[in-house]
Amino acid sequence: MASELCKTISVARLEKHKNLFLNYRNLHHFPLELLKDEGLQHLERLYMKRNSLTTLPENLAQKLPNLVELYLHSNNIVVVPEEVGDLKELQTLDISTNRLLALPERLHLCLSLQYLTVDRNRLWCVPRHLCQLPSLNELSMAGNRLAFLPLDLGRSRELQYVYVDNNTHLKGLPSYLYNKVIGCSGCGVTIQVSEVKLLSFSSGQLTVFLPAEVKAIGTENDHVLPLQELAMRSLYHTYHRVPKDPNFLSPISLPRSLLELLHCPLGHCHRCSEPMFTFVYPKLFPLRETPMAGLHQGRTTVGFVAYCCSTQCLQTFDLLG
Repeated sequence: MASELCKTISVARLEKHKNLFLNYRNLHHFPLELLKDEGLQHLERLYMKRNSLTTLPENLAQKLPNLVELYLHSNNIVVVPEEVGDLKELQTLDISTNRLLALPERLHLCLSLQYLTVDRNRLWCVPRHLCQLPSLNELSMAGNRLAFLPLDLGRSRELQYVYVDNNTHLKGLPSYLYNKVIGCSGCGVTIQVSEVKLLSFSSGQLTVFLPAEVKAIGTENDHVLPLQELAMRSLYHTYHRVPKDPNFLSPISLPRSLLELLHCPLGHCHRCSEPMFTFVYPKLFPLRETPMAGLHQGRTTVGFVAYCCSTQCLQTFDLLG
């Protein structure tokens, strides 16, 4: 089997194949032959479904720089290295049915990525930076352990299809997904006793548990934001006002973690797009019919929650407006 595999890869290298099929090969390790010398510079599509891979090489992008599609469905992969973010041409990534606990933070650097499938893994959260992918059109995260989604998910006009079916702890959806095609069957069907301590609010018979990222909830009686929130918003606007000058914030000597937060806040107000960091005003909307309405009716308690930066935006925001 090993000699046959080496021959297949050698022929692909010699004849400059664009597609390579290594499905059902009982591979426990990523083939070193793929990474030999200059790698396979012409390869665009790599199929490695239904093997027993546990890891991916860190120099994958260096050796296979022109990958457009990468299929890793049904392996035993636990971690995807951050260097997957160096695959600048990658348009399709299927890493469903593996053992992932998290997605790489640098995945948002795959600027060409259009289709991302991570179904049936063990994901607890979605990197907020994922919302920055400019070309992402379809995102499928069904059958994971998601409890919340980034508030900005769906803010991009390119993202049109989101599937989060069978994430039983997922109780709310960002309202930027309101006019998208949503699959959320099997979400919010169980309420654990421990969840009573989580931030939540109710409207009629529907209870929505807010994302754990939200540290403070504003009410209609609160007209003054915490100083921490005001400072973060002011710093955000100052930082982004002169983005081309790397030294304009040097007297402040901001910690690196704070600078990273300024690049990607908790969310943006659905009314005026003001950045929010520690304080939000939630507004609940019942789930409307979508092209996937058959997945929703009578089988889920998921609703849409708008997040506003002030009482004024809260009172004037309307999904139909």
